[in-house]
Amino acid sequence: MIPRVLTVLFLLSTGVQSQKLLIPMDLKQNDHLKAYGIAFHALELGIQVEWLLNYRGGSFMMPPSTAVQNLCLTRGVTFELDDASQVVGIFRVIADENMETILLEKAPKVAVYTPPDKKPWDDAVTMALEYAEIPYDKVFDLEVLQGKLAEYDWLHLHHEDFTGEYGKFYQQHARSPWYIQQQQDYEAFARQMGYSKVSKEKLAVVKMMKDYMAKGGFLFAMCGATDTFDIALAAQNTDICDAVFDGDPVDPQANQHLDFSETIAFKDFTVELHPLIYEFSDIDHPSNINTALKTAEEDYFTLFEFSAKYDPVPTMLTQNHVSIVKGFMGQTTGFRESLLKENVVVLGEDASIGSAKYIHGNFGKGTFTFYGGHDPEDYTHYVYDPPTDLALHKNSPGYRLILNNILFPAAKKKPQKT
Repeated sequence: MIPRVLTVLFLLSTGVQSQKLLIPMDLKQNDHLKAYGIAFHALELGIQVEWLLNYRGGSFMMPPSTAVQNLCLTRGVTFELDDASQVVGIFRVIADENMETILLEKAPKVAVYTPPDKKPWDDAVTMALEYAEIPYDKVFDLEVLQGKLAEYDWLHLHHEDFTGEYGKFYQQHARSPWYIQQQQDYEAFARQMGYSKVSKEKLAVVKMMKDYMAKGGFLFAMCGATDTFDIALAAQNTDICDAVFDGDPVDPQANQHLDFSETIAFKDFTVELHPLIYEFSDIDHPSNINTALKTAEEDYFTLFEFSAKYDPVPTMLTQNHVSIVKGFMGQTTGFRESLLKENVVVLGEDASIGSAKYIHGNFGKGTFTFYGGHDPEDYTHYVYDPPTDLALHKNSPGYRLILNNILFPAAKKKPQKT
């Protein structure tokens, strides 16, 4: 590898002849969220984008393009045109500081795993994609079981419950028309696909997603889709679903029969078996049972700072214009740090209560990123609440973390050492 100081000297000696278009991502950016859509669209146009990690909040640099400039003007995204000497200065700063340049080569093909019917709640990732104007396809159980995940580079899991317990909404919503219809639809589909229970069908879906990761896929999940993914894998040889969910009683020794060798992120957890308690397990922290640990005004989590030159992946995922981010709740709000597997990297945490908010890990040739909470700009988002208007939160640090993950698969992969 050529030393960075020599790289800068080479640029100075040869003279960078052309301008560069810079999309700053610090406090000078008018619309951080739409800026990701600009970078994505540039990749679609065949323009290589350099992601300047830790430089002005994780800015984007690319060759000047009239199409991109016009798009920035139309969407209200701040950009600059830097001449050769300014570009050399930028690379000098990157060489000297905890910064790095990552080349983005190709727009990833994005899928969102989401139910086809409209539930009485929304999804932060879908809203982020639509606001940033990043194209995506919708997939659900049929497409997953048919093997169609192989067509996609990046997969987001809507707030799905993979345990077969219908989100543990039984106590509050068992008589709600949407809940009744959901249970009927899920049971009918499970039978159609040859499974005796919804829990078995969801387990098959989770195993297909696990295989998708093992083969190189990028998985991103929020809220209840995070811990229920691993709970389903750990409980595959026992029954954690009460009769109100699947017609037969729970295995009273279910927690003794969990297999943590099958999970990807969590270990040694205890599943909540009571059907009327709105909680999946003790992974969730702070839990829905005790939400009084923090108030909305006190609730923040801190992003870790990584070495951009030696740990570019976690650095990419934590790019932001702030290091302290407002907390927000969800069915799974955060992750008890004592239950994380050794391979999991904590990207953001509330150290005061030992809760990880944002985690990442490798699995096979792929990766997973789990983000606790439901909506970064709605502290306590309830069923039937209206969706968040992201035009009012265009500089949201919490939503930026979601969009970091969407560009992550576009990064040029470094050759593996043998």
